[in-house]
Amino acid sequence: MGDSFQAKIVHLMPILVSLLFGVFCAFLILTSAIELYNVTPFPEGVSGSFGNAFYFVILVGVGASIIYLLLKWKGDKLINWITGFVLSVAVFMLAIVYLFAAFSRFDFFGLQIFVVALALAITIIADLVIFWIHAKAANLVILGLGGALGTFLGASIPTLSAFLILGFLAVYDVFAVYHGPVGKIARSGLERLRGLSFSFRDIQMGLGDLTFYSMLSGHMFLYFGIIPCLASIIGILIGCLLAFKMLEKKGMFPGLPFPIFLGLALGLLASLV
Repeated sequence: MGDSFQAKIVHLMPILVSLLFGVFCAFLILTSAIELYNVTPFPEGVSGSFGNAFYFVILVGVGASIIYLLLKWKGDKLINWITGFVLSVAVFMLAIVYLFAAFSRFDFFGLQIFVVALALAITIIADLVIFWIHAKAANLVILGLGGALGTFLGASIPTLSAFLILGFLAVYDVFAVYHGPVGKIARSGLERLRGLSFSFRDIQMGLGDLTFYSMLSGHMFLYFGIIPCLASIIGILIGCLLAFKMLEKKGMFPGLPFPIFLGLALGLLASLV
């Protein structure tokens, strides 16, 4: 990032696009008969929810460490193969979920075959755009993927676990950026991680940030309603703008703490009104 970087409202546009797409995905789930299952390993409750939060932090930490080691060992091709496979599976499964949510209400003959075929086509197009075209369209795919994946997590994780996971990850993000693998990956160049980051007007942001933003707003929409959801989105955007302001001085700053905590605070406050 250049020394002349200045944070502006326009820098929030891609984040807003991702969040709105996530809300659209949440609307599809809410208005359909599709049933999602919890993706957390421990049952909801105080001890179980803390366990789920630690579990997600460990997953994120291990994943980031593996990526950093591969970058350090010049394993760019291996990273592309791994991320390509993981992203392909993620896009395909998410497409299945949301396409079923969108079309199951019509219940026509051959629905399952139609959904699987369309999901496969979407996956192939997404892979081509991300790993071959490398244009602005790739950023749009990543924004959509972050919104869709975040909403899926927000819908599949109970409230206490979801809030603890987001809070723990926001705290971990500070350590990971300044002392852990995330900061080292950023210094190595996020542009080397195809499909795991996007760039917009001198700003580079990871797919994980977008995912957890939409996890918060999507959960708010599904479990608390539209007003808390909108309030959380406002908090996320304000937090992102504050983080971008910090970038003017620091050049690198964790993307989760300000947006997550402000989004949680405003969302919960709106739910009490």
